Amino acid sequence: MTGWFSKKALDPTLTLITEPFVHPYMSANIWHLKGREVDLLVDTGMGICPLAPEIDTPSGKPLLVVATHIHLDHVGSLHEFAERAGPRQSAAEFARMGDAATYAEEFRGLEGAVSRLPYPGWCREAYRIEPAPLTRILAEGDIVDLGDRRFTVLHLPGHSPDSIALFDERDGLFFSGDAIYDDVLLDNLPDSDPDIYRHTMQRLLELPVSVGHGGHGPSFDRDRMQEIARGYLGIG
Repeated sequence: MTGWFSKKALDPTLTLITEPFVHPYMSANIWHLKGREVDLLVDTGMGICPLAPEIDTPSGKPLLVVATHIHLDHVGSLHEFAERAGPRQSAAEFARMGDAATYAEEFRGLEGAVSRLPYPGWCREAYRIEPAPLTRILAEGDIVDLGDRRFTVLHLPGHSPDSIALFDERDGLFFSGDAIYDDVLLDNLPDSDPDIYRHTMQRLLELPVSVGHGGHGPSFDRDRMQEIARGYLGIG
């Protein structure tokens, strides 16, 4: 429905898209970056309303959609797009989008799942995620090339075993998914691993980020990212 999404242009090339009527626990950031030759969409939200019509990539220009991991709030609308990339660790699951991988059942059972109905007759109990087989599988060290930007894929597990991020080594632009974000970090999901997450945080302390755009919360600079990582590690 019209008005389900909120958009905020951070600069002429980058737009933040959110779903403000989704419960804060499930409401994730969607990032649209306009490249010279290819546009990039990082994550796709809940899939409650169609996302593709909100993306203003010109007709004929390629759009690559990258899922940072397979949790429901990041892959809901992935099936709407032709070029779908995601992490190697969960690649086979994208063709199924089962509850065990996505945690879709958590949303179906969440009181206050939405603060406004997306359309008449909608009910959370009928929520499901459409299968979206990957057309490209991403692993540590792979390159996502937009023509004027080249992102290196980083495998940063802990929140989930398949968490990946995109890092432009030239200027430090970082799309971190749920590997790190400026909000309460979740490490208690069935597929989370706090010990592995600690290794990821140690790695992030050394990453020369200029600005990070996470899967939740506000964007952050390197100082703030290091503060979040140190807080998780308990080193002040």
